[in-house]
Amino acid sequence: MAVPFVLVVTIAALDIYTGRDVHLGPLLVVAPALTASLAGPRLTALAGVLAVAAQVLIAVFLGGLTTANHVAQIIALTALSALVLFMRCVRERRDRALSRARSVAETAQRVLLRPPPRRIGPLQVAWLYMSAEDETEIGGDLFAFARAAHAATRVVIGDVRGNGLAAIGEASLVLGAFREGAHRYATLPGLVAALGDSVSRDLEDVSDTEHDPGEHFITCLVLEIPDDGLPAAGMINCGHPPPLLVHGQRVTVLYARQPLPPLGVCERTIEDDRIDPFTFEGGDMLVLYTDGVIEARSPSGAFYPLAERVASFPATNPDTLLHHIHRDLLAHAGGHLADDAALLVIERTPSHRPHLTPHPISHHRHHHLSGPPPPPGR
Repeated sequence: MAVPFVLVVTIAALDIYTGRDVHLGPLLVVAPALTASLAGPRLTALAGVLAVAAQVLIAVFLGGLTTANHVAQIIALTALSALVLFMRCVRERRDRALSRARSVAETAQRVLLRPPPRRIGPLQVAWLYMSAEDETEIGGDLFAFARAAHAATRVVIGDVRGNGLAAIGEASLVLGAFREGAHRYATLPGLVAALGDSVSRDLEDVSDTEHDPGEHFITCLVLEIPDDGLPAAGMINCGHPPPLLVHGQRVTVLYARQPLPPLGVCERTIEDDRIDPFTFEGGDMLVLYTDGVIEARSPSGAFYPLAERVASFPATNPDTLLHHIHRDLLAHAGGHLADDAALLVIERTPSHRPHLTPHPISHHRHHHLSGPPPPPGR
């Protein structure tokens, strides 16, 4: 901030020192112009006043205020300083309006993608969300947790075709249907069928078909994890990347035997045998992710090898594993992802005792990590 004022003094001194043959006074306009880019209207006005005062001082030393050249320079500098101040005031109003708009947008985004609790039932949770668009916190990826009517936790993670703000409407459709149906439907197939019905019915109303006239659909993975581990946990995969199970030092990809098409592609009923059961024991970690993680490319064009990298990281707890993935993913992609990316790491705590009633979901401050998901353990 001192630079513009130092320039005023320096230019004035040099102009007086060089005499009448060299005219440096017009350069004084750089002081208010530079101040406008660094500070607010008040300091900009001060810089303009000092610049004009310096021009008057130069005129006094070099021929007097009445000479035509000095009068023209003073008038021109005053007019330019006033114009710079006016533009700075306009920018100040736009900045305030933009700040209010960002505040509203951030609030709306956080309402839509509520931070999941750090603990829910017997599960400990860490999560990450990276939006491909600047100034946005969410985009086309989604995830949510909910307690079922029985002693179990249900989880959804999904990915809208497309990314950024244009995909938020479609993501909100799935999240709303999941939160409404998670405790209402007794079976996982019933819940997934309800999600499919909601998307098929309302997708056209929320899709940005004007800017994206192509086919719209949503891949998703829905899981149910009982509190006591019996029966086994189950999942239904609707065209989504398979989760990873971390069991000790082993990482296993949980491929679906009969994956379903993405939501919005067709209407259908879902039979109970479409559930893929898997064992999720105390101390195991489950890694759920969207394709923005595994499709992140290095500068040479290589995809991020998530399962291999997860197997090499110390999986002491969800936060630690997520931190390692985050740093490694950003290093692989050169610091920026081209697509939205979401990642959940869920651990079943070893010493959990079964709960007979659902746990209320309390919101905790989330950890803004960024990175890809790890592979499954068993």
